[in-house]
Amino acid sequence: MKSPVFGSSIPLAFENMSLRIPIAEILPLKLLSPAALKSVKYGQIAASIAEVGIIEPPVVIRDRRQPDKFHLLDGHIRLDVLAKRGETEVVCLVATEDEAFTYNRRISRLATIQEHKMILKAIEKGVPEERLARALNVNISSIRHKKNLLDGMCDEAIDLLKEKHVPINTIGELRKMKPMRQIEAAGLMVVMNKFSVSYAKSLVAASPDSMLVSPKKKIAGLSEDQILLMERESATLDREFRAIEHDYGADHLDLVLAIGYVTRIMSNARVVRHLAEFYPEILSEFTKMTTVRRAA
Repeated sequence: MKSPVFGSSIPLAFENMSLRIPIAEILPLKLLSPAALKSVKYGQIAASIAEVGIIEPPVVIRDRRQPDKFHLLDGHIRLDVLAKRGETEVVCLVATEDEAFTYNRRISRLATIQEHKMILKAIEKGVPEERLARALNVNISSIRHKKNLLDGMCDEAIDLLKEKHVPINTIGELRKMKPMRQIEAAGLMVVMNKFSVSYAKSLVAASPDSMLVSPKKKIAGLSEDQILLMERESATLDREFRAIEHDYGADHLDLVLAIGYVTRIMSNARVVRHLAEFYPEILSEFTKMTTVRRAA
């Protein structure tokens, strides 16, 4: 890919100006299913539009034969909600190319901690909790719970999880730990890419009482010695996993280079004949390696 030359024109993905387009002139690329019309997402978008209007404009592209007609690339729910509200026009972004993907898949969704900070900022600016609840189509108790979500969480753990989609109940489990254990647990979740509540509970169960805000309740059927053994095994597993993670990059690079070298060897007919005659076991293993690489 060539770097753009200074002063050369670079094609834009959208027209310079957004347009206010009659909804009747926009042709959707798909029909919303009955399930989509009853979904939580549809209800949230409808509530948000009713409370604060359109935040993210729909994306359209001009029809090649009729430039005053448009095809809808992204925003089918928004357009349907507006039409049912009796709106006749909508401000849209006009794309210059009809990409073969939905724009929604290229959007970074709001992470749990980012949503918490957004709610705090809105409340600080004087937005009533009731209005936030209506805009997000949730119960006001949910807004109050999210407002206090990070109470008891240390800054380092928050920073590790700030861009991750972490269930609210998972954060509740992390709050049971002291700061150092929170950081360890958050780091493990990020490395494993696993943020489920059950995983968080297992980390809490494997934590010694000294690393918890409140001592754990006794687990039925397990003695104190058995619980201590589980904690030691969990700590050993954590250390071994981190050691493997540390060496993984270098090991993977060595493996790629080795397989590349073996593939070059196997492309030489004379070498293959020699291996087949004198070292059939090695030839068999080399063949497996190159076959796996081609399959990958």
